[in-house]
Amino acid sequence: MTLRGRLTLFYTVLLTALLLLLAVLVLGLMRNRLIGSIKEDLRGNTFGQITRLTLTPGDGETGTSPSPTLSKLRQNFPNYRVQVEFLFPSIEVIQKELQGSAQDRQKELSFLRRMQREKPVNSGITQGSPVVLSDEQLLELLSNPDRGLELTTATQADFEEPVPTQVYVQLTEVQTGKSIIENTDETQPALVYVGRSLQGTYDTLDRLRSLMLVLFIAGLFISSGGAYVLSGQALRPLRQVQRAAELIGGKNLSARVPEPPTQDEVQALAQSLNRMLGRLEGSFEAQRRFTSDASHELRTPVTAISGHASYLLRRTDPSEGQRESLTIIRSEAERLTNLISSLLDLARSDGGVMVLRRQPVLPTLLMGDIARELQPLAQAQNAVLNVTGSDEALEGDPDRLKQVIINLVSNALKAGSTRVELSSRADRGIRGEDGVRLSVSDDGPGIAPEHLERLFDRFYRVEESRSRDQGGAGLGLAIARSIVDAHEGRIWFESEVGHGTTVNVWLPRGKVAMLDEDVA
Repeated sequence: MTLRGRLTLFYTVLLTALLLLLAVLVLGLMRNRLIGSIKEDLRGNTFGQITRLTLTPGDGETGTSPSPTLSKLRQNFPNYRVQVEFLFPSIEVIQKELQGSAQDRQKELSFLRRMQREKPVNSGITQGSPVVLSDEQLLELLSNPDRGLELTTATQADFEEPVPTQVYVQLTEVQTGKSIIENTDETQPALVYVGRSLQGTYDTLDRLRSLMLVLFIAGLFISSGGAYVLSGQALRPLRQVQRAAELIGGKNLSARVPEPPTQDEVQALAQSLNRMLGRLEGSFEAQRRFTSDASHELRTPVTAISGHASYLLRRTDPSEGQRESLTIIRSEAERLTNLISSLLDLARSDGGVMVLRRQPVLPTLLMGDIARELQPLAQAQNAVLNVTGSDEALEGDPDRLKQVIINLVSNALKAGSTRVELSSRADRGIRGEDGVRLSVSDDGPGIAPEHLERLFDRFYRVEESRSRDQGGAGLGLAIARSIVDAHEGRIWFESEVGHGTTVNVWLPRGKVAMLDEDVA
């Protein structure tokens, strides 16, 4: 995964987590707020209003018409679910009975259960499905009448489905009428249940949850797109540095990568790269200068040595041993001259001053001339040279290209090949450019894979096929690559041990299309 992909994924995951946390917090706050307001309403205003009414025991649903108490509850609390269960005789007596032994407490609970089932007053709750408390909940209410009990349970109204309901229950004294003799309020202990359906609240929360889900998905896409754009903007200076660095090579070390004014690590990286390029440029320039200067300085004495050796061979009468020594001196001097010329060519190539005389070139004609020129050498080694392929014209320096092909054919012959084929054909480049591929194939011993990557290194030899005894300096392939690079082409080997070697040279066609005139 790319750095931009990793940054986008990181920001997306982070924003997703934040959105999820925000959604959970919002839903939790809304739920607590809505249900909290219902609880506040039940145990506060609504419960107080119910306990201030006059409620008569046994005044529940008895026939087709509601009783006065039930009508009063339905009229005053139409949106609430009310259940009143009268107890006997008083709260103090009930509490006293519950303080006895476990057996007495169980008898009292059984007695209270029977009283609860005797004609409770229900409003909004069907008689067949009343709210029922457990023994623990009932004991909790009886032991501390001032404290209520909040619970969420399902309640069912007549001809309706059960719905979740928030219920508040408290043991209290309710007014049941007036004493005619004493003219005082008559009260009786009762368990008062007051509740409100949570179905509307849950529906609201479900709609809010769906809305949050839609917003979350939309936010996820928006955040992903935003993260992708932001990461792209953050990495844009780094990509500019990367593109500039990829274009810098040994021939343009004077170029520098752009330094974005971002005041961050990318700017520091670009500055470090430029300082490194400056050091490399100085080192390469010193190396090129040394190679060029040394080659120039060596050319004169080596030429003098070769000239004097030739003079002594021609104008004197040396002995057989002296003639052999002079011949070796002249041969080695000529070898040094070729080496110095190769070093100068490489120095010029490294300095970017290799001059190409571009003109139209027909590859088959060029390789035919090379085959005729090298035919005596091939016949001396019992080898055959063949030229095949289509004559696709290209623009290049024929002398330099001839130098490349001659080097490749000479290497094939030195490797002991008996058949060397020179071919050309139209071919596309790596980026689809129109070009021509020149190939030199032989039936030699082949080259092991570990050597292929280093064949273009200077002074590198594959000992089995590139012997010093055959006069090679180890610079021919390096020069060939520099010439191909100057033509903006590429050169590569395809070889397998025991199955020969093919060297491919791809060159762009340049401005040449079709030729009708004589070309090199």
